Amino acid sequence: MSPDPNAAPVAAEAPAAPAGRRPSAPFMLGHPARWIALGMGSGLSPWAPGTVGTLWSWVAFLVLEPFLDDGQWLLLIAAGIGVGVWACTRTARELGLADPSCIVWDEIVAFWIVLLMIQPATWVEQTVAFALFRFLDAVKPPPVNWADQLFKPRSSASVGWLQGWGILFDDLVAAFCVVLLWAIWWF
Repeated sequence: MSPDPNAAPVAAEAPAAPAGRRPSAPFMLGHPARWIALGMGSGLSPWAPGTVGTLWSWVAFLVLEPFLDDGQWLLLIAAGIGVGVWACTRTARELGLADPSCIVWDEIVAFWIVLLMIQPATWVEQTVAFALFRFLDAVKPPPVNWADQLFKPRSSASVGWLQGWGILFDDLVAAFCVVLLWAIWWF
């Protein structure tokens, strides 16, 4: 029996992006893990996707802040880390890269931690925290550089769960450093 020419086409999952290439919106929308890992599209930015992802995190925090207490934020962050390991691992595997710059979920969750820990904070203080977080994440001074290299796969190894955790880990260390510096400065 031949297929019905009037039948609606069946939606197929978007193909994985070839290794080393920037993903597209169809790639991102092809699986929930990609949508999460790519920060709901903020990681698709052609310029500074980590910065754009951190800005998205900041806006999301400001939108959600009136509705969530500290305990709910901690649950959201813990869930975000757990889901993030899965989403970042799967997306990095599909992209064929250990830590693709388009994966920004790590920046999103880590900056939520920073914002939660410095509250109450003025706009100026939040901007300083943003700049400090971006500096530590981009430049990767110690101990952030140690955290960044700790779970990287060897040259020919595939991306596994430890590498997915590693994608998040260096940003969590950067967030910890921001909070530590904040505490030293303000207290």
